[in-house]
Amino acid sequence: MESLYILIPISILLAFVMAYFFWWSGKSGQFDDLEGPAHRIIMDDDTPAAPPESADKEAPCQKSD
Repeated sequence: MESLYILIPISILLAFVMAYFFWWSGKSGQFDDLEGPAHRIIMDDDTPAAPPESADKEAPCQKSD
């Protein structure tokens, strides 16, 4: 029973802290754009990169004996 005298105020304080951080995240814009990141993943540029130009111009070195 005596532990409730400690646990109840701690739980109330924890609830206020969590509510404050939820309010702060809403005010700072954390929930403004919920769909933007999902659209950016879908519209990602998946074209393969072009081969480097230097590989086309250089001839392989061949050693003749």
